[in-house]
Amino acid sequence: MINSSLAGVITAAKGSGIIDGVYGMNYGIEGFMNEWLFDLGAQPDSIIEGLRRTPSSALGSSRHKLKDEDFPKILRVLEKYDIRYFFLIGGNDTMDTVHRVEAYCRSHGYELTGVGIPKTVDNDLFGTDHTPGFASAAWSNILNVMQGGMLARDMKRVDQFVVYQTIGRDAGWLAAATAVARREEDDAPHLIYTPEHTFVRESFLADVESCIRRYGWVSVVCGEGLRYADGTPVSASQVKDKFSNTEFGAMGGASVGFTLHGMISKEFGLRGEFQITESLIMSDYMRALQVDLDEAWKCGVEAVRMAERGESGFMVTIDRISDSPYEVKYGRVPLSEVAVAARPMPADYFNAAGNFVSEVFMRYMKPLTAPLPDFVRLKRIMVLK
Repeated sequence: MINSSLAGVITAAKGSGIIDGVYGMNYGIEGFMNEWLFDLGAQPDSIIEGLRRTPSSALGSSRHKLKDEDFPKILRVLEKYDIRYFFLIGGNDTMDTVHRVEAYCRSHGYELTGVGIPKTVDNDLFGTDHTPGFASAAWSNILNVMQGGMLARDMKRVDQFVVYQTIGRDAGWLAAATAVARREEDDAPHLIYTPEHTFVRESFLADVESCIRRYGWVSVVCGEGLRYADGTPVSASQVKDKFSNTEFGAMGGASVGFTLHGMISKEFGLRGEFQITESLIMSDYMRALQVDLDEAWKCGVEAVRMAERGESGFMVTIDRISDSPYEVKYGRVPLSEVAVAARPMPADYFNAAGNFVSEVFMRYMKPLTAPLPDFVRLKRIMVLK
């Protein structure tokens, strides 16, 4: 969705009466300091339109954490190219970057309008109902768990469990979304574990045993950021990124999905599978939802409109007006309220046991998904012996 938002910014900026040129940072703020700039205003219209249906990030990205010595460099580049409107598309750390750059320029008398555009499949930004990218990544997860669950159900004489791990370091939105895949009681997923709840090994194994007794197999979905009561990651990863965040999954050389798989196998002596999608769901354009693509583009357009009105230091928000019919409007939230901190799922989005979602969450998710595939299963009409 990041490219769809980028296309919205470029289109609106080129049509603006107060913006003369549009530059793109190659590899984020790191590339900006090195003056690696695309001339986006010179791109053919066909390329800009094509961005709306292209995955990944056309401008590239960066995990550079701003240091005090970076700000004078950034200001020099802004002054050199007379850049007065500054847009960044991304998540918590990205909002922190645009917030700090905008504040630094203001404190040094340089007139700069800074606006953040939300984009994170994790859906963990404060101030917005949801973020562009979440719905499509969730839909990819939903289909993965649905189809993988059907395979596990039909192969339960061979493998009695399947563990599906999804990204979500601090919040469980993507893991929780897979509940949409469950139409019948024995459909996957049976159990969902997210970072919002302390992971208790004994409770987990009891839940697994209960499902295996009931269904003959169990489907478990887990967020990568599961932690024990003392804060230790279930994945046992000790690797940190530049923002002091624990690296989970493959990035940290460890896996919560593999850990849970080992627990079940050791406790019950059963065979099973684990599936880890990592970044695949972030670039699964073939499962992108139109509502997501449209909202991402409109967020980019709205960012330029805000800049034209002189509204600096804000992030564009998607504010839900109603669930049925689904309707949203676009608003704003101060960057200071969005930067760095991750938004967890509300407590009422879970069941009492914390191992599945509630009806409240299902109402939240429904407008952000699509009709499930109409798969069938054989009726149990057996030949008499």
